[in-house]
Amino acid sequence: MAQEPCTKKQKFEETPIICEGKAQILVTDKNVFYNPVQEFNRDLSVAALTIFVREYNETQKNKKKNKITKLLNANVKREEETLTGITILEALSATGLRSIRYAKEVEGVRQILANDISRKAVDSISQNVLHNGVESLVIPNHEDATLLMYQHRQNRFDAVDLDPYGCPSIYLDGAVQCVSDGGILLITATDMAILAGNVPETCYYKYGAVPLRTKACHEMGLRILLQSIASYAGRYGRYIEPLLSVSVDFYIRVFVRVFTSPEKCKENSNKLGMVYQCNGCESLTFQPLLTKKLVNGSKCSYSLPNAPPVDQSCKHCQHQLHMGGPIWLGPLHNERFVSELLCNLDKMELGTSKRIEGVLSVIHEELDDPLYYSMDRLMSVAKCDSPSILTFRSALLNAGYSVSYSHASRTSIKTNAPNDVIWDIVRAWEKEHPAKREKMAEDSPAARILNASSTTEISFAMHPLANPISRKKHLLRFPQNPTANWGPGVRSKARINLENEKSNSKREKNQYIVSKKKSAMEETVQELKI
Repeated sequence: MAQEPCTKKQKFEETPIICEGKAQILVTDKNVFYNPVQEFNRDLSVAALTIFVREYNETQKNKKKNKITKLLNANVKREEETLTGITILEALSATGLRSIRYAKEVEGVRQILANDISRKAVDSISQNVLHNGVESLVIPNHEDATLLMYQHRQNRFDAVDLDPYGCPSIYLDGAVQCVSDGGILLITATDMAILAGNVPETCYYKYGAVPLRTKACHEMGLRILLQSIASYAGRYGRYIEPLLSVSVDFYIRVFVRVFTSPEKCKENSNKLGMVYQCNGCESLTFQPLLTKKLVNGSKCSYSLPNAPPVDQSCKHCQHQLHMGGPIWLGPLHNERFVSELLCNLDKMELGTSKRIEGVLSVIHEELDDPLYYSMDRLMSVAKCDSPSILTFRSALLNAGYSVSYSHASRTSIKTNAPNDVIWDIVRAWEKEHPAKREKMAEDSPAARILNASSTTEISFAMHPLANPISRKKHLLRFPQNPTANWGPGVRSKARINLENEKSNSKREKNQYIVSKKKSAMEETVQELKI
């Protein structure tokens, strides 16, 4: 491990500066990666770490007090008092922006190791650390991220931040080992095409799970990533507790605490499972890997579930089913942690605070049930007009079930109602707003679903809880992309001014390439004629 000493502070009067939060980044090398699109990611990370540090430091203080009381040793007491605050590893730091923001905006931090494998990136980190005056907290470090994490399996970090370009799976084994007991992992994945089911074979070898092509693909991506983290942690007798899991823009981001307990690791078998999806009506069914039950009121016992939980053909439309997984079936968020975030958001100076408030409000209302249905897709399967989303939510509530949005989709229907009830609601709506059944094939999913008998009494009367508080307050829940080319950017290339600078992306260079070649050929022919 090569920790980089910060050299003498230089003058940068003519150097372009990027301001984000309380940090300033010097643009001295355009080959060092900086993406302004992820300001929301960094703001949310600052907010989450702020809440985590308060709770973690308080827990550590109580542990130290108990230890000191037992030892009754003054020397130990003085030593413990000097080591206050948490240690953070940003394994893939690039410009050092995230580490600098943690140093300046998160209270209770003792030391931050800003690491990168690129020498140019580490030089940039050193300059930015000096420019921001945080050299006492942030240590630039030049090392391979995976090797660095393996070197800290004994001297662990309290927080590990992984924000790679693409898939984070190659770093997970080291990350779950180098984070302290009760510490936090902050992990980003930007390879959404893989997690969303476009290439299931690639997702399997990277994450150890097979995704499905479903409307709930973004939440499924979150659950695949959590399953992968839990799998790595379990190999070392550790388990995870998700604090917050978000799918926004072009990436997913999870905040999970890691604890050590071989006994608790066994519960992963109950929180992981397979998912079955019908090819026709896209009905979802879940099956945990093992079932859990209490013996004598305290001891847990695990048994194999009866498989499969579905017939060979879907009972609603008689089409075949696909199987995906394993995925994380447990909660995506910690309700108390999200509440703390919302309550303390006004005390933080964040550029995207309005959006964070909107997203967290939807998450706070979100049910723990895995995955969701899409309103427009449900009605498209049945080939009938779509009701308002409040009408559909009212029908579920009137039938005695819970319903919420998912923060990943504005048309989402997340509910604990079984598939039978969902299709009963669709059939009841179609009776009031008839579809063109004469155009449906007899063996189509729409015909089979609509011709089936219903077992649930459905009422579309507006329910008082149908309109959630986040919607009533007109919070910024599902914002549109603010600029063109809103995405992950290009690896190792600065993207500084998306609004005013022309993008030189490969996609734009190749626009109209056929017509350009044709025009050039015609000009050549004309020249030859002349």
